[in-house]
Amino acid sequence: MDTPPVPFSTLIRTASHEQHTEAETSTFMSDMLGGRLGVEAYARYTEQLWFVYRALEEGVAALAGDPVAGPFLQPELERTAELERDLAHLRGEGWQQRATALPATEAYAERVRECVRTWPGGFVAHHYTRYLGDLSGGQIIRGTAEKTWGFARKGDGVRFYVFEGISNPAAFKRGYRELLDALPVDDLEKQRVVDECKRAFALNTALFRELGQEFPLSAA
Repeated sequence: MDTPPVPFSTLIRTASHEQHTEAETSTFMSDMLGGRLGVEAYARYTEQLWFVYRALEEGVAALAGDPVAGPFLQPELERTAELERDLAHLRGEGWQQRATALPATEAYAERVRECVRTWPGGFVAHHYTRYLGDLSGGQIIRGTAEKTWGFARKGDGVRFYVFEGISNPAAFKRGYRELLDALPVDDLEKQRVVDECKRAFALNTALFRELGQEFPLSAA
């Protein structure tokens, strides 16, 4: 009897597991989740996310009719406006003029923009890496931020992690995985998408590394 093929959503998760673990256990993320960093480190991280999500969400209207990327463009996932509200709270008026992208952030955002322009499958890899992570592990960051720095529950400062339009995250993630399983591409292209997913996690890890250099824990 033939073994049924592994669903693509399972394949992409398991194939990128090592890179995913490396990103989420980075020194910077461990220190931030451990409550060992000040609110400025959190604000700086949020600022970097703003550059990445603008790259993900600007210019994607051209992908709306694309058979590969189009089904993933769900407005309830969009985060740019929430990030801007958080940053106004964290950094005050005029924060956009003061915001600067780290070199790793610039590289990450440029790769995302390149995929938006030229490769729908690559865009899906970055979309999956970011948004499903926000719906899952992102909630741990929200809880830590509320507890450590006193933000109102699901309020200004942590709105990035609050998906008002998604009442049932578990059901939404199931539906998202079904979209991945139905991705209308051949096996070769699926492997390219998996490889881009690994690259996305590596870009995240590089960003965390630079944040860690900017916010080292005192040896004292």
